[in-house]
Amino acid sequence: MTKNSPVDTVASDVPVAGVAQEPNFGDDNPFEDMMARFDHAAELVSLDPGIYKVLRQPEKQIIVSIPIQLDTGDVEVFTGYRVIHNTSRGPGKGGIRFDPNVTIDEVKALAAWMTWKCAVVNIPFGGAKGGVVCDPTKLSDAELERVTRRYTAALINVLGPESDIPAPDVNTNERVMAWIMDTYAMHKQSASHGVVTGKPIEIGGSLGRREATGRGCMIVTKEALKHLGLPVRGSRVAVQGFGNVGSVAAKLLGQEGLTVVAVSDASTGVYNENGIYIDEALQWVRENRYLDGYPGGDAISNEELLSLELDVLLPAAVENVITRRNAAGINTKVICEGANGPTTAAADRILEDKGVFVIPDILANAGGVTVSYFEWVQNRSGYFWDEKTVVDRLEAITVRSFADVLEVSKRHSVDMRTAAYMLSVERVAAVHRIRGMYA
Repeated sequence: MTKNSPVDTVASDVPVAGVAQEPNFGDDNPFEDMMARFDHAAELVSLDPGIYKVLRQPEKQIIVSIPIQLDTGDVEVFTGYRVIHNTSRGPGKGGIRFDPNVTIDEVKALAAWMTWKCAVVNIPFGGAKGGVVCDPTKLSDAELERVTRRYTAALINVLGPESDIPAPDVNTNERVMAWIMDTYAMHKQSASHGVVTGKPIEIGGSLGRREATGRGCMIVTKEALKHLGLPVRGSRVAVQGFGNVGSVAAKLLGQEGLTVVAVSDASTGVYNENGIYIDEALQWVRENRYLDGYPGGDAISNEELLSLELDVLLPAAVENVITRRNAAGINTKVICEGANGPTTAAADRILEDKGVFVIPDILANAGGVTVSYFEWVQNRSGYFWDEKTVVDRLEAITVRSFADVLEVSKRHSVDMRTAAYMLSVERVAAVHRIRGMYA
């Protein structure tokens, strides 16, 4: 935790009801950055100081050691985190990432984002997140399984269908979720399908879950273009990040008639002013792992992709890619945030001054948690929906949620991110007021 982390804020820093102040913008600490947005929204809705204090602190912060035996016979000890931010509206919900750069502040920020994300689409979950500090590219499948199962065992009394429900995130997938479910089931001696979402279809996963986040991005992009009076067909879009979210969004946007002129991953970017054939690019990545060398366009850097003249920019990679250092060079009408936290708070003001319409992450990429909710509901009822039902219900919730945020934005004359935070903070605070405080 940094010296100036918001979690250390003293009582005198509680916002004064009815007085909006400038958020304390930063580009470095993801928890501080997220809390700057929360603070600003809390001030605008005149949040009760007591509820403000509650929502500023995670409910649980857990750090575990994960000792495993490597394939070589050596023992290695990894560090794992799980943060539950708020469960007033329902069980904690949030992914688990395996990444060498995971920190407790990052996980705290992501857990809080999940609280606001679930509230903005009005589904009955709270926010949680987890991570293991490891480089999965340097671990065998067997070693990854040991890490996953030991991490799950360390959290066995925290996880559960009514308490905390993980899902895939960076460098985790359906297979990892299956290992978590199996480990939990062995300890609890029950089937426990609802303990995780994003599972394989064969063990209780939902149709449409893998594509859900990218599909949600496509839906809100169309809604934004409609709101701005811009055509869908022919609008130019660039997608930074060609993993599950970015590749699905790119494919679906192309199917809707937008022209995907650029895509990128960690290795390179590819630009073609006439449009990139996404199916070809996906096949190249399946065969070569990365876009590097893909012959369907000219190679560009990720930074060059961000500065292209576009109608829609869709950052779907990692946090903090649009900052105060490059925001002035952004040349697009719409930003749809497929990743969590791709735009720093400092960059928000620059983009707003430029007239860029930003669809914030807690709305734009909420398709994943929405269909995770569908999966959880199906697991609990024992009755599974066809894919059309999943897609139709996702679209209905996403369109309604976009309209809800847009209405708040218009009513209070604020940008869409501030409106989304105001709406979600009010929804969470309302539940706290109704439930009262256990003493």
